[in-house]
Amino acid sequence: MTITTKRFDITNYLTDEDSIREYFRQVLADGDSEEIVRALGHIARARGMAQLAADTGLGRESLYKTFAEGSHPRFDTILRVSRALGVPLTV
Repeated sequence: MTITTKRFDITNYLTDEDSIREYFRQVLADGDSEEIVRALGHIARARGMAQLAADTGLGRESLYKTFAEGSHPRFDTILRVSRALGVPLTV
């Protein structure tokens, strides 16, 4: 008997503002900068990259590169994205 599994995708669970805020709060509490960027990418995909591009004035292609594995986005980009997503970098 073969067991079929699906790859876990957090964006399937980021369906409302409360879950998004709690997810990001936990990531911020851990303090891992790469994980913070990864979490912003997850939230961006859950909400829609096209909308984020419109809200930030950044191109969709640029945003995909920003959240690509191993990227090192500028801090001002992270601030723009976090504000546009409604998850500011606060403690």
